[in-house]
Amino acid sequence: MKPLVLGNGLLGSEIIKLTGWDFVSRKSHNFNIEDFESYIDSQYDTIINCVANTDTYSKDKDSHWNVNVKFVDKLIDYCNSNDVKLVHLSTDYLYTGSEVNASEESVPVHCDTWYGYTKLVSDALVQLRCKNHLLIRCTHKPTPFPYDNAWVDQIGNFDYVDVISNLIIKLIKKNLSGLYNVGTETKTMFELASKTKTVNKSFAPVNAPKNTSMNIKKLLTDLNE
Repeated sequence: MKPLVLGNGLLGSEIIKLTGWDFVSRKSHNFNIEDFESYIDSQYDTIINCVANTDTYSKDKDSHWNVNVKFVDKLIDYCNSNDVKLVHLSTDYLYTGSEVNASEESVPVHCDTWYGYTKLVSDALVQLRCKNHLLIRCTHKPTPFPYDNAWVDQIGNFDYVDVISNLIIKLIKKNLSGLYNVGTETKTMFELASKTKTVNKSFAPVNAPKNTSMNIKKLLTDLNE
């Protein structure tokens, strides 16, 4: 396996640090998503896409659409044409309006933002069109927790970026495919924050997802086989 990581944001940087895998990014290499093929050569058989517009509450439709949908659509074409596996990073925000403890078979209902909508569309494109893919839904946070306040009313399977990255790397190295919910035990954001610093309890704003809990049985089963 010869992987290439696209992007070196919080998650991409952690994966690169833990593995030493090659990467290209907009910050380090002036990586242009409009001309991404010129940055990739034939030695790579796996592309890990960590490029996304993650400005959750931005109302800039075009930016979300261009990065989260159009770029992914072109990337799928490239992977299909060159027999490359696509590892695509998605979000548990797609379970905002779904059932509690949603499984991979649950109907995803995104948060009411362009971020949530465009990530849902790209998920569908990957599942429908990409011949060989690993699609991951997760949320990761910086460690230590960067804020003084943490929400007591937001629940999910989120964890710190090193923990989530290690789970993703294990899935990739086991050559698993399909859709996976990736996370750890269900917890509040306050409980997660309290693991690394002393924080004040606070409540999430009205527009923030309150419950993105996921069933991670498939993840645990397949990683332990």
